Amino acid sequence: MTENITKHIKPLRLGGLPEDMRRELKEARIGRGWSQRELGSRLGLPQMHISGIESGKIVPRYDTLLELVRILACDLLMVPRALVPAVQSIIRDQQGESEERSLYGDGDDEQKTRERKDEV
Repeated sequence: MTENITKHIKPLRLGGLPEDMRRELKEARIGRGWSQRELGSRLGLPQMHISGIESGKIVPRYDTLLELVRILACDLLMVPRALVPAVQSIIRDQQGESEERSLYGDGDDEQKTRERKDEV
């Protein structure tokens, strides 16, 4: 019976990393001032492998992707698909601000909100 089950299971294999992820990886590498060769040497991979990942011709193993992302001072996060637009909006808002602010409200934010309501 277990033989019949395995016939119907097909492995999921990406054709390449999503384009926006490849673009972010490349921008992070360039932002650090690294060539593909330099990034590859830090990871123990040839330059051609980095080029293949950035172009979408090579899909890295998960551990390679994780190491690549971390060496570029980033991280991978699992976000429920339904929340992706909200997370992307938060990221866009944070990138547009020059000063860093807490994701959690503090007393100052509450006071400012009250002051704005009083002005209206």
